[in-house]
Amino acid sequence: MTGRSLELFFVDGKPDGMLTAEVFNWTGHVLRIPRTRLVDGLKRQHAAQTGVYLLIGETDNGPLAYIGEAENMADRVKQHATARDWWDQTILITTSGDALHKAHVKYLESRLAETAIEAANIPLENGNAPPRSSLNEAATANMESFLDTLHMVLPAIRVDMFQSGRRAAHVNRDIVTGTTSTKRFELRIPRHDIHATAELAADEMVVKAGSIVRAQWVGGAKHVLNFQKLHADLVTNGVIEVLSDGKARMTEDYAFSSPSAAAAIVSGRAANGRKEWKLSDGRTFAEWETAQLEAVTP
Repeated sequence: MTGRSLELFFVDGKPDGMLTAEVFNWTGHVLRIPRTRLVDGLKRQHAAQTGVYLLIGETDNGPLAYIGEAENMADRVKQHATARDWWDQTILITTSGDALHKAHVKYLESRLAETAIEAANIPLENGNAPPRSSLNEAATANMESFLDTLHMVLPAIRVDMFQSGRRAAHVNRDIVTGTTSTKRFELRIPRHDIHATAELAADEMVVKAGSIVRAQWVGGAKHVLNFQKLHADLVTNGVIEVLSDGKARMTEDYAFSSPSAAAAIVSGRAANGRKEWKLSDGRTFAEWETAQLEAVTP
């Protein structure tokens, strides 16, 4: 993969304040405005342009988001400030030269809503994805390319609502040599009939479809806010299917950010994935990783 250069400008000099995000050789411009800085943020030039915007916040029922488009985002967000009191930050997405028109942003709005609904990280207040606008083949390709870069930028500014662990089946590359290979690990807990397989894909641990995993979370309360919720969400979304005999299985490949995150979901409790995932020769992930690192020549 070719590297990209992301430039973040912290307008207030604070990590949680207003910021802009741009990528070299990308026309897009992203502006994050905390609601406490809304007056100053909407005065900025890019806020008055045609674009797509996100409202992100939390209600008594948990996180919530809204995706919209407007030919003048500042005017529309001001309306939302009056009509919706639950959001605490807005993300304005446009281009440096105000090059987007109405059909572009309606397409982007629809595609972003589709992606957010599929990822199922945060519910959308506006519910279903709106229909896509009709663009010609070239314009559609341009918007899809725009989205590819946008989905790199948004997680970098801590907007994770579009990220999904769902993965298509693929052949991975070894993290050290770069050669095409399949490095497969297993996690077994015989007394609970748990038997999962996973593959290492760059910086992700991909638990494979068909793996038998814990049907419900049994870990302690201190993990409620992270892995317990993720486990419940995967069951709700059908990624983990609870079977009639009380067991559960992965219905599709799903990527996790670390071996321990993958092990926790498989086990239904906190787990040290570096010790629990093993190769067919019995070596743990940690032992395999140590051997790989020892082979690296500076």
